[in-house]
Amino acid sequence: MENRLLAFLLFFTSLTVSAQSKNQSSNDSILEFKKRVLEHTEIDLLTSFYTQNGNNAAVTGGIGNESLQDYATSLTVSIPLNDDDILTIDGTVSAYTSASSSNVNPFVNIKQNTRGTPWVASSGASQSDTWINGTVGYSHASDDRNNVYNLNVSVANEYDYKSFGFGGGYARQLNRKNTELGINASVYLDRWKPQTPIELRNYNLYAGDLNKGIFKDVPIYDELGVAIDKNSPSAWSAFKTDLVTINNRNSYSISLNFAQILNRKSQLSLFGDFVYQTGWLANPMQRVYFSDVANYFIGDPTQINNYQSSTNLGLFQLGDDIERLPGSRLKIPLGLKYNLFINEHFVLKSYYRFYYDDWGILSHTMNIEVPVKIANNWTVYPSYRFYQQTSSTYFEPFDQHVSTEKYYTSDYDLSAYIANQFGAGVKYTDVFLKYHLWKIGIKNVYLNYAYYARNSGLMAHIITFGMKMVVDPYLVNKTKIKQ
Repeated sequence: MENRLLAFLLFFTSLTVSAQSKNQSSNDSILEFKKRVLEHTEIDLLTSFYTQNGNNAAVTGGIGNESLQDYATSLTVSIPLNDDDILTIDGTVSAYTSASSSNVNPFVNIKQNTRGTPWVASSGASQSDTWINGTVGYSHASDDRNNVYNLNVSVANEYDYKSFGFGGGYARQLNRKNTELGINASVYLDRWKPQTPIELRNYNLYAGDLNKGIFKDVPIYDELGVAIDKNSPSAWSAFKTDLVTINNRNSYSISLNFAQILNRKSQLSLFGDFVYQTGWLANPMQRVYFSDVANYFIGDPTQINNYQSSTNLGLFQLGDDIERLPGSRLKIPLGLKYNLFINEHFVLKSYYRFYYDDWGILSHTMNIEVPVKIANNWTVYPSYRFYQQTSSTYFEPFDQHVSTEKYYTSDYDLSAYIANQFGAGVKYTDVFLKYHLWKIGIKNVYLNYAYYARNSGLMAHIITFGMKMVVDPYLVNKTKIKQ
């Protein structure tokens, strides 16, 4: 496979040729060479590890184990087709395990030998998944490099979700390339393969018969710990039987940006996005519990008073319904970036974003990064990010919603919270491609670590390793001469 990939890259590299243009003066013709948009094929490799812990799992109604680990790798290849055009191919694979998602079916916890609990990961099929994405992009620059057009198409797939997207954009440089205006538009047509909580799914499958499926020969307890009569009119039942009415989710977005070089040392950028979504925007995996509906349990009834504690290792509360949210959503983020070159050792990069959506969320994001050049090839870059948002109109914590509401969620991503992120990284840059991986020159290598914490208790760590490489034309041509 490595040989085939390298042959593919070298093939496209061999297609690139030097181009020239002619300008007529009043006396004679002067031959000029047009600078290529991208000189050589470039390869970007990015790999990361993400891990988190928390106690507000949305799948189990706003309480429970949020432990998650994700390994992701992305490879992007940018190929100059000629002086003006670039083909970009990107592929990403992300494999994760999630304690929260596993509890779509909490009743298969073989390792702990329990009947289910929000605090222990289940060993069910939804415990892990792999997300795969592929994107192909094309860009064209005008001869004077003041106009750039781009198109892209992408596909993505995971166990319960498929996505198809396409888009394009235009960028215009003015004022001797000191000013840039840009617009991009994209469309994503996504489709659910809904995975709903096992007890609600079982209720629908057997038309409310609590003596079949997962409930067969299994007692159901009320809030007093007394086993109920499953045939009683007051027995547990799903609040609604229409779990997912449609299985599409479409997103349409337009992005505008303005960048201005203010002087030799500073640059300002302004941007705005307008995103409109339609379809099933709730997550069908996520349970909701109502405060005005009686509670019912499967497992060890002695743990009822201890249910919301992580020491509960043998009891699970049956869900009342799945998360339900409006069928449309408008998102508008607006922001600015300001970069300042302080001196040859320090650069200041700052960022602010304001966000609004019609689900009631307002948020502020502030980020600052200070790259510090400590040697000719080495840069370290400490960073800090602050985030604050208000709660969605439709959010309530575990067991706080009421059944008369039309929309409801206990997903803490839609709650009010404050988050802080601290990061640090190191980068090695070699513009002369001194080091190689066979016939591929290494342009830069970087390693980054970040720590993320919410005031709700969620904590996360992420380690990122990246490398930019260039197919070295000198070594490629040297190999051809030998042959």
